[in-house]
Amino acid sequence: MENIVKDQRHSIVRGLIEADEMEALGAILKKMPAVEIADLIKELSEDQIKKLLPGFSDEDIGYIASNMEMEQLVELFDIFDRQFFARIFTNMSSDIRADLYQELDKDQQLELLPFLDKKTRENVIFLSSFPEETAGSIMITDFATVRADMTVNQAIDKIRQDAPSKKMIYYVYVVDGNMKMKGFVTLKDIIMAQPDSHVNDIIHSDFVWADVKEDRESVAGKIEKYDMVAIPVLNAHRQLAGIVRHDEAIDVIRAEHTEDLEKFMGILHAPEDLNYVETSVLGHFRKRIVWLSSLAIIGIISGMIIHHYEEAMASLIILALYMPMIADTGGNAGSQAATMVIRALALGQITVRSWFKILFKEARIAFLLSLVLGVIAFGKILFLSWETEVPPEYSLLFIAFAISVALSLQVISSTVVGAGLPLLVKRFGGDPAVAASPAITTLVDITGLLIYFGVATLFIF
Repeated sequence: MENIVKDQRHSIVRGLIEADEMEALGAILKKMPAVEIADLIKELSEDQIKKLLPGFSDEDIGYIASNMEMEQLVELFDIFDRQFFARIFTNMSSDIRADLYQELDKDQQLELLPFLDKKTRENVIFLSSFPEETAGSIMITDFATVRADMTVNQAIDKIRQDAPSKKMIYYVYVVDGNMKMKGFVTLKDIIMAQPDSHVNDIIHSDFVWADVKEDRESVAGKIEKYDMVAIPVLNAHRQLAGIVRHDEAIDVIRAEHTEDLEKFMGILHAPEDLNYVETSVLGHFRKRIVWLSSLAIIGIISGMIIHHYEEAMASLIILALYMPMIADTGGNAGSQAATMVIRALALGQITVRSWFKILFKEARIAFLLSLVLGVIAFGKILFLSWETEVPPEYSLLFIAFAISVALSLQVISSTVVGAGLPLLVKRFGGDPAVAASPAITTLVDITGLLIYFGVATLFIF
């Protein structure tokens, strides 16, 4: 029902956009969530945006802009004069505001700065100074602080003075006169406490925090692990510099998962999170061609191995029939092992130091897999090739046995390679996801062919 109402509302909105009824449109949009308004603004022309946005309050414009994509925000900078854009900019979420400031070129930054109040100007320059990928780059400064010696009534007055957004009022941070963090209290703690009691009586002094220079993925992991709404970010002097919200942590985790997935499939990661539809054909081509062409060149080794055993295949065609089975099974086994190891590394369940234990465990798993898959392969060969003509000096049973042994050995070697390659990459400081699917498949294809023809030569010829 809710979706039907939403669709009807959007249909009315689009009708008003087409009719250029900005006043009526504004009245409807003011009742809608900021994220929906941000999406609908994409459909407006520059003139329509100029008519629409000034009708919103500064606070509402800030919420809407905070939900826009970076490309849209840069367009707003070009559409409005600097004085009006400064109103939008000032009321945006501090982390989005810092990202936008860094997106602008130096001349645009200099055009904007004179129209910002001192507090906003200092804040955006401060947040923009932190390197990307750190906690400092994703933190916001929208939080409330109180001192431990305050009464609950004084603390409430101080929270009103700080005026944090509705999203961030759940935690109130307790600091001393130098902004060194002593702990935190929740809004529930304050409401339930006696008005004349002190903050020090209800403080939570045992708290989880992040360093401003800490990797943002690590910070997101802490928020996820401890199920936090936000995590305080401290500097080297344990002073409260900002906070990272849970929604920012979700964005970081999603971005990291996207990057890992792209690396897993041999796709170059773009610096920005590009939409599939909005990315051009050439953009997709550039992201995919490097790994594919590199692995295709490495694949020449597979061709050399096949050519080397050309005479063996000519005398026994059945060997060529089951090469894809060996390659596919090895690739699947290697990719499975790589996936399990990469996931365990990402979750901190294993470390590179335990490489021998990991490989030994995977080898035992692979041995059990090889027994089952070897039996399946043996039956498959007898079923599919029972009418296949083989030279009289060879037995189909013996050929099927040799191919099944080769497949079993391939499963073991592929599993060990699949588990070991991410550990090796991690050991030398790389991202284990890089060593995943395409690289594993190419490598196990080469080892598989060597095993296949090596076993065939040993058993049959």
